Amino acid sequence: MTDQTQNALLRDQLAWHWTNQLRKRLDGLTDDEYFWEPVPGCWSVRPRGTGVAPVQAGAGAMTIDFAMPEPDPAPFTTIAWRLGHVIVGVLAVRNAAHFGRTPTDYRSFTYAATASEALAQLDAEYATWLAGVESLGEAGLARPCGQAEGPYAESPMARLVLHIHREVIHHLSEVCLLRDLYLHTQQRTRREAS
Repeated sequence: MTDQTQNALLRDQLAWHWTNQLRKRLDGLTDDEYFWEPVPGCWSVRPRGTGVAPVQAGAGAMTIDFAMPEPDPAPFTTIAWRLGHVIVGVLAVRNAAHFGRTPTDYRSFTYAATASEALAQLDAEYATWLAGVESLGEAGLARPCGQAEGPYAESPMARLVLHIHREVIHHLSEVCLLRDLYLHTQQRTRREAS
């Protein structure tokens, strides 16, 4: 076995999960799945002016529902919302703060109106993140995160990398589970209708 650098191991943590567990499960995501609301009152990505939350953020024709502070319990969220959160709040904001991406946030981002557009956004932000982590090398993993990470400014970049990987794995696993639920709910509905 060859020795791997910490940087390579950290990248492999996410890349392996992405390649073997997550990304293939997202192939073929339909718009019906993307916007499906399994329970009433879901937060989602919606056409501007139709949001159900106190805040509807976004720069384009679509906005994402949210509130600050977040209600307790938080509303259930759709696949569209969860993908929007991963694309913007988890990856794009960090890519902008640390790896030269154009600055963005929940309010300035143009949210996807289709599942295929959302997956293209996800793929782009994932690729930027992974290349950015690689560019840190070993020394960059030890440097402080900086002001962009607020109270974690003095934490090493390696801690941020681990956190972002946990977030991507966690939320995209939820998306996969919602796809399973959608499939089985729709099959049951069709059986009951026949």
